[in-house]
Amino acid sequence: MKSEEVKGLSTKELSERVDAEIASLVQLKINHSISPLDNPSRIKQLRRSIARLKTELHQRAIAN
Repeated sequence: MKSEEVKGLSTKELSERVDAEIASLVQLKINHSISPLDNPSRIKQLRRSIARLKTELHQRAIAN
């Protein structure tokens, strides 16, 4: 998810998206530990996406 897309979401959508991404990351890590993933770089992409979402949430909290 790009930074421009993140900034277009509402705060509620951001927090819901963070929860969904974290759940997805946990599931992906479990699957990777059982059998190798076709695309292990997906874990890295999810971590960065979660960081972008959390950063935007934090910036909005500071602004308010």
